[in-house]
Amino acid sequence: MKKLISAFAVSLCVMSAANAKDIIDTAVSAGNFNTLATGLKAAGLVETLKGKGPFTVFAPTDAAFAKIPKTQLDALLSDKTKLTAVLTYHVVSGSVMSKDVKAGMVKTVQGSSLTVSTMGGVKVDGANVTAVDIIADNGVIHVIDSVVLPK
Repeated sequence: MKKLISAFAVSLCVMSAANAKDIIDTAVSAGNFNTLATGLKAAGLVETLKGKGPFTVFAPTDAAFAKIPKTQLDALLSDKTKLTAVLTYHVVSGSVMSKDVKAGMVKTVQGSSLTVSTMGGVKVDGANVTAVDIIADNGVIHVIDSVVLPK
């Protein structure tokens, strides 16, 4: 599994370096962030994450969003205010590469802080970081296996 995740991360890094793209284009081209892309569009955040940045995005995969019961996910996707808060909670200002990650609190664009732990692998509010350092023109994406919610 680790080899598969590493190969996925390497292929994304190579792909994004070869075809310089912003965070949105990089995530969309990966093919497993469709729900995230739908949410970003519904929240009106696409242009922001296509902007200058830099941003660090802890990006939940489609499988991460699938952990949320469908009725709750549909309700979240239709509530722009709540959706915006949840999605901006996954974004940190600046470009934080995996080598620079330290345990502690990290302020998000939403205004609250994520808890980063490094014991037994990197976790963000309990979500496992499964791939790191996916480079985009305006920042970096780290893949997480769960949607994290602001306190």
